[in-house]
Amino acid sequence: MVNINWRTINVDLLDPESPANFPTSTLAPAVPPVSASEVQSLASQIKQLLRGGDSEGALRGALENPPYGGDAAAKEVHLATVVEILQSIKQSEMSPMLSKIYGSDGGVEVLDVLMKYLYKGMSHTSQPSSASTRSLSPQSTGFSQIHSRGGGEGGGQAMSVLLSWHEKLVEIAAGPGSIVRVMSDRRTV
Repeated sequence: MVNINWRTINVDLLDPESPANFPTSTLAPAVPPVSASEVQSLASQIKQLLRGGDSEGALRGALENPPYGGDAAAKEVHLATVVEILQSIKQSEMSPMLSKIYGSDGGVEVLDVLMKYLYKGMSHTSQPSSASTRSLSPQSTGFSQIHSRGGGEGGGQAMSVLLSWHEKLVEIAAGPGSIVRVMSDRRTV
């Protein structure tokens, strides 16, 4: 019998469903590239709708055109636009608007994109900025205070808005299935 070190055999190559046997790039759909100037022009059109009082149209316009193929700067501009729209909508208008979007054609996909922006917005508002990390004030307890008691630069208010949108979105329209779809989707906003 031949001396074979069984530990060196790559068993993944023998499995037909192994990622080594097919390109993993086929798992994510192809998205067209988007330039920052295209996102900027879309943001100005959406803000025009918002100034005109059509907050639902502005929200749909922002969520139906996410810059999946854009660079980081384009995605940041679009995130800022979406957060601005969400902050401008009154809490009493949230539930009817979400129900209306959910009932429309493609409403589930639009609300999944909203969930993506909520999570991205929460991740950005919870990260302390570089300016605030320079001004850490050590406490007598050994902990450091990162932000002032007022919430720093308004990050607490933005987080509150995003959390209330998340609550309404899960409660009224999308449910926990939206969270699973967003977490498993490879396209990022």
